[in-house]
Amino acid sequence: MDLRRLSHVVALADTLHFARAAEQVHLSQPAFSRSIQAVENDLGVRLFERDVGDIRPTPAGEFVLERARRLLFEARCMQRDVDLYLDNQLGDTAFGVGPFPAATLMPRVLSELRRLHPQVALRVEESNWVLLLERLRAEDIEFFVADVRDLPDDAALDIRPLPAQVARFFVRAGHPLAGASCTIKDAWAYGVAAVKAPRAVTAALTRALKLPAGQEAVLALECDDFAVIRAVTLSTDMVLGATEAAVEAQVASGELVPLEVEGLPTLHAGMGIVSLRNRTPSPMAMKAMRCIERVAGEIRGERQASPQSAG
Repeated sequence: MDLRRLSHVVALADTLHFARAAEQVHLSQPAFSRSIQAVENDLGVRLFERDVGDIRPTPAGEFVLERARRLLFEARCMQRDVDLYLDNQLGDTAFGVGPFPAATLMPRVLSELRRLHPQVALRVEESNWVLLLERLRAEDIEFFVADVRDLPDDAALDIRPLPAQVARFFVRAGHPLAGASCTIKDAWAYGVAAVKAPRAVTAALTRALKLPAGQEAVLALECDDFAVIRAVTLSTDMVLGATEAAVEAQVASGELVPLEVEGLPTLHAGMGIVSLRNRTPSPMAMKAMRCIERVAGEIRGERQASPQSAG
């Protein structure tokens, strides 16, 4: 089986347009059409319906495409592994992080990796798990770190859980609710800002607020850039939902104050490291994952030993 021609089949399935697919694989349209016809002749099946203005895979095409994508993925993995073996180098790496690990883990992790491996180029993408999963499946990143509770049940994913980080509500110093106990409805009335919440957290807040059937808790401000929502909280009367580790510096300086909220369910960030099960990580990616695991464990230990956390 010619893998190059299989890649042409995948390109046509992705674009559903002969001219765009040909341009994508750097072929003339006649040469590209001949390549598709050659695959169909070799397999003895028609892979695409070619109605006027409408290109779509046949049922046989869908069957072949699933296996073609798998073969091309394995071929890329093998070539990459061989390159790493021959190079005998750590290699550059790219990975993704969700908002909370970006705020709590990455400062330590990236400082350590840069200090120990200054010759290696690192590319870190910050986003929510939905977009990071797309980047992982497209092989644009080697792994990502994020809250994994809403991830699909997919045998192709390898998930390494990290220690949970306790979360709660915080307000700026001088906020009307600061320094006194309040109810969850009192806090919610000021508007809660947070990163995208997992379904389990939204459900728990909905129950705690005793909302009518069919309604669910909606954040007043949802943003995947944690620095932004933290800054908004410091300059307004909004209430910030965050892990204790993410605002440790602001609480220590007195800028933010933890709220004592009656009826607030136990909240935490359930983070993990997500990679593709059948892909061999680069040596640098493996070092980065081990570093992340160690730093996450250290932060968990520090929070447990903190008198503020214990209180």
